[in-house]
Amino acid sequence: MVCVFPAIFTPTENGYAIRFPDLPGTNSQGNDLANAIYMARDALATWLDYLIDENEVIPTPSRARDIPLDDGQFTTMIDIDMTAYRRHKSSKAVKKTLSIPSWLNEEAEAHNVNFSAILQEALKEYLGIQTNQK
Repeated sequence: MVCVFPAIFTPTENGYAIRFPDLPGTNSQGNDLANAIYMARDALATWLDYLIDENEVIPTPSRARDIPLDDGQFTTMIDIDMTAYRRHKSSKAVKKTLSIPSWLNEEAEAHNVNFSAILQEALKEYLGIQTNQK
């Protein structure tokens, strides 16, 4: 699920202050524009992740042109792929119990097979999940 929300950027002496008008309390800052956008995306992901965990409704984003601005402020749309964010956040290992024939277990152990690595690789292939890690 990709979410896109407008953020208000306010230039400061130290860079930019960032505020999401549709998500009260979601603020951040960055020391230059690139860092500010990075920090805005992180703040957006963290807040939306909280809403999802709490089964709260994700608000409908405003249109950038409808947001009132003070002098010097500007809006930028910030996107985040929440599926990828939550997958990365939840990449801790979980233990699964499974059954295989004893002859297959003996053969695999004789070849020093890493069962976890093989199962992960097979599941990713089966589910069509591509990763950059091997």
